[in-house]
Amino acid sequence: MPSDKIRVIAICVFRDGDRILVFRHYDKSRGTPYYRPLGGGVEFGETTEQALKREIKEEIGEEIADLNLLTVLENLFTLEGKPGHEIVYVYDGRFTDESAYRRDSFTVTEETETLKASWRRLGFFNDFHRLVPEALFRLLRP
Repeated sequence: MPSDKIRVIAICVFRDGDRILVFRHYDKSRGTPYYRPLGGGVEFGETTEQALKREIKEEIGEEIADLNLLTVLENLFTLEGKPGHEIVYVYDGRFTDESAYRRDSFTVTEETETLKASWRRLGFFNDFHRLVPEALFRLLRP
């Protein structure tokens, strides 16, 4: 969520062919949905890889492996009309349980809300159905 501090997060691009796993949220001020790969905040004293493993386990109960850092993005954005600033470590990885790739959706448990994550083809994203951080789409498109 936007604040006056820079937030460090780690996200993982789980791929299944031309699909990636993202959660859906809604920006009321824009009136549009947005989608982001799973992950979350890095806590003091943990590495970005440790944070990502912890977040995925907390959010959907899955174990992950073979993490590979793809890039680090600086993300300046507006959400609900408020400015935000993140440093985003973007990883590629895989689920240790292969059955995760056959699931249509996941229930994502956040601190105060429950979201739905699902597999989306890269061609699904556009100006209305935004993939965030914005620079991520340029990184992932073929």
